[in-house]
Amino acid sequence: MRDRPRQHRVPGLSALGSDRPGPPAEGVYALLRTSVLAGLAIAALLFPLVAMAGLSAKAGFNAIDTLSVEVTETDPPLTSYVYAADGETLISLFYDEFRRHVTLDEVAPVMQQAMVAAEDSRFYSHNGVDYRGIVRAFVANNSSGGVEQGASTITMQYVRGALQLNADSIDEVIAATEQTATRKLTEARLAMAVEEQLSKDEILERYLNQAYFGHNAYGIFAASQVYFSKHPSELNLQEAATLAGLVQAPSAYDPIVSDQTDALARRNWVLDRMIDIDYLSRGDASEVRGLPIELKVSDPPNSCIGVEGTTSEYGFFCDYFRRWWREQDAFGATPAEREQELRRGGYTIITTLDPDLQKLANDTVTKQKGEDSKLAHGAVLMEPGTGRIKALGLNRTFSYDQSHNGPHSNPSFDRKGNYPNTVNPVLGGGETGGYQAGSTFKVFTMLAALDAGYPLDYNIYSPNQVRTSFVSATTACGGNWCPKNSSASMAGDRDMWSGFGMSVNTYFAQLIDRVGADKAVEMAERMGLHWRSEGDAYYASEERRSGWGPFTLGVSDVQPIEMTNVFNTLAAEGNYCEPIPALRIIDPNGQELDTAAPRCHQELDKDVARAATDAGRCVTETARRGAQCGSWGTSPIVGNLAGRPVAGKSGTTDNNRTSWFLGYTPQLTVGAFMADPDYIFNAVGTANATKSKETVGTIFKEALDGEPVIDFKAPSREIQYDGKD
Repeated sequence: MRDRPRQHRVPGLSALGSDRPGPPAEGVYALLRTSVLAGLAIAALLFPLVAMAGLSAKAGFNAIDTLSVEVTETDPPLTSYVYAADGETLISLFYDEFRRHVTLDEVAPVMQQAMVAAEDSRFYSHNGVDYRGIVRAFVANNSSGGVEQGASTITMQYVRGALQLNADSIDEVIAATEQTATRKLTEARLAMAVEEQLSKDEILERYLNQAYFGHNAYGIFAASQVYFSKHPSELNLQEAATLAGLVQAPSAYDPIVSDQTDALARRNWVLDRMIDIDYLSRGDASEVRGLPIELKVSDPPNSCIGVEGTTSEYGFFCDYFRRWWREQDAFGATPAEREQELRRGGYTIITTLDPDLQKLANDTVTKQKGEDSKLAHGAVLMEPGTGRIKALGLNRTFSYDQSHNGPHSNPSFDRKGNYPNTVNPVLGGGETGGYQAGSTFKVFTMLAALDAGYPLDYNIYSPNQVRTSFVSATTACGGNWCPKNSSASMAGDRDMWSGFGMSVNTYFAQLIDRVGADKAVEMAERMGLHWRSEGDAYYASEERRSGWGPFTLGVSDVQPIEMTNVFNTLAAEGNYCEPIPALRIIDPNGQELDTAAPRCHQELDKDVARAATDAGRCVTETARRGAQCGSWGTSPIVGNLAGRPVAGKSGTTDNNRTSWFLGYTPQLTVGAFMADPDYIFNAVGTANATKSKETVGTIFKEALDGEPVIDFKAPSREIQYDGKD
């Protein structure tokens, strides 16, 4: 989180954003204390009700004495901008108040003049308090019996806004705006002090960035964007006069409403004021006076939601980024504080998202989603060696509007389902749940075995069903866990190449029995898995994990992003990198933070990772790898579509409730899955069993078209068997 001191204090007064020292208190007091009469006259002129309130001379002095109160430095909340990796494609904005700071040089001179004419025509001649304006307002208001004119200068308005922005409670906000003599005197005192510290241009710049123009547009940059879809440097006379007229009463003079009568009258009044102070000739004003207000309204996106009437193809990636930001200690003590920093801190964030790959991922998962629209089909694209997420594709629309969604797939729920619109983090992020990943979990048992010294050619006879030493809650196999293969053709002598390539359950059931289930569970933790259900956490506990044999068949829940990163680590030869969605993070002062730097370490021995990849190629490249891989592999379609060396693993769960494929090349890792997030018992079905494989293969083919073909490196030495049995 950027360093923003909350209590920047100087003698007599806060610098209010300036780094120059404040003036001696006596210099400011002299402006009010020339005589008792002068002080009381100002109070009387400012506040006709002072006498009625019983403000005595002593009370007046007390009010003046309180003007030395310390105020904190103004730090208006700024909008954070989030871009794709190209630095140009806008993904979303994050803001509570849509505001972006601009310098005075970036504001059209005509806009500066219009604001001065509308709000404080003597701005360049007074010292923060306009005594002539006070008299004029007093006379006008006294004659009308109401409030027809105000006497607040631009400097006083800036001070009032600064006090509100720096308030730490509702009471402080009320105190900064309440209509009392004490508050008005404090405001005047501070305005004169600010004028001694800041130049007129500095005050005007701050005021222009602070003022509210309606429609959630805070500051001149936001106002220019919302009403005219342009930069404030490009504003013309009629646009400038329109915006300047809004500040007094944004709702009353709103030009976006169908009837622009009041807005036109207010704009023309600003033109008249510009004529009165020689900012504008009558001829130039007459050319604008009869024109309608021509708007080009924009509705800036916020918090991953697209503008009205549109949806964001980057919504799920954006939401993952938001959840990732909430976990970064650098931006606050709690997730809520970190998100507030994102919404108010004015950061420029360049993410890792590749717009072309994002479009490819979205198009591919939509095409391959299958017949059942309730099923979610997603793809995660990651970069080996950095952990950077290049795209998150999902056959869903990121939207809170579920009014047109179909019924929930869980028959016991009488409500709308989450298709096609949802904001649920289906692909992962934060502490959300996951999905069983089936046989993809065999990779953890194989890695644990390789890490312990078992070689790739470690042979185990693997019948169609095998009895293990692990205890089972069922009595069908005498109280032991006795898994079966999905096909009788899998039986026979198997090693890691053929056992992994053919996904032989009975081989891995025996391998985890010999290596130790605790070692497989530990390997999963080393590779970044978290336990996302009470049941998983129970069995993964230190005292129980050694008995969790079924873990090797993927009975634990895992997020797609999380599982894709496991294979991304293998693609990087054992270099584990945390999944990261940010490429660069720049604070409003232009300083680049190191929070987006890849967080990597060598988790696996390179030979262990290379050996696992060698076995993973038996899944996808059986025909090219030869007899070493056995007679067939589960996913040759991936290798055929990719047309280059590729490794990976498929996975399905009991009754085909989910379908996965996780594949990688040296340049790119792609994970795809299909499931029903609303009702996990709703089966994917055999008709969709190959969809994830087709998605991964298609993405490899298209994403790497024209890229050099890079082969995997073989293990530099044999993984030696240490004699364990």
